[in-house]
Formats: sequence, structure tokens, C-alpha cells
Amino acid sequence: MRITLRDEESFEVQMAPLIDCVFLLLIFFLVATTLKQIDRELPLELPEAAAAIDVQQPEEFHVIAVDETGALYLDGAPISLTLLRSNLRELGQANPETKIRLDIDQNAHFRSAMEVMDTLRFEGFNNVGINTRREPNWP
Repeated sequence: MRITLRDEESFEVQMAPLIDCVFLLLIFFLVATTLKQIDRELPLELPEAAAAIDVQQPEEFHVIAVDETGALYLDGAPISLTLLRSNLRELGQANPETKIRLDIDQNAHFRSAMEVMDTLRFEGFNNVGINTRREPNWP
């Protein structure tokens, strides 16, 4: 049985639902990427601490990282100690209660870590935390 179609009954692809799907996907990916912390985490091997506790990260904080070679990073960007001092001076003048998180590789030299902590203390930062990881067999 053949059905004859008239010209006014031609099939067309409906574009409105396709456009709606594309916009929904676009919104999903925009929201998903803004929720991710951008390059604040470096591939560091943090020291283990049995007494480590999980704390909620504040919304506004800065991360200073020291890798195993002693290289410094401020919020994921490489930085020298001199430039770090001037940036911390500016941050301290703007808001002395700025929260700072230290990510120090467990194989980093103690001297590098102490230089950063001395700089923080000299610039007046008191709200400083050190990031660690729990022991693997910790409950």
C-alpha cells in the first residue's frame, strides 16, 4: 500500500528542540567548569598526618606551594621568593586576615618551607594552614 504525500506534507527536521538541547549542554558545561578550582592544586606529594582533620575550605584563600625542588608557586603560578614577598606585602596591606594555605611537598627541603613561613610571619599573616593528607590506613 503506497501513500502519496502532497507537497505541503513534507517532512522537516525540527530545529527548536535541537537548539534547546544545545543550550542546555552549554549551560551544563559552563556551570561544571566554574565549580572546579582552577590550577590551585599542583601534583605534590603531601606529608601524612595521623591527626589531620577535614576542614571546609574558605571561599577566599591563597595557596602557596613548595615542590620537591624548592620552587615556589602562588595560586598555581611559579613565583620567586622576592616577588612572593612583595605580593604578600600587598595582600597583607589590603586585608591582613587573608587566609593562606601552604602545600609543601614532603620531599622539599625544610629551609624552603621555613623561608615561606618566615615571610608570612614577617608580613603579619596569622591565618595560615598547612595542607596534609591522612595516613592510608586511617579510618
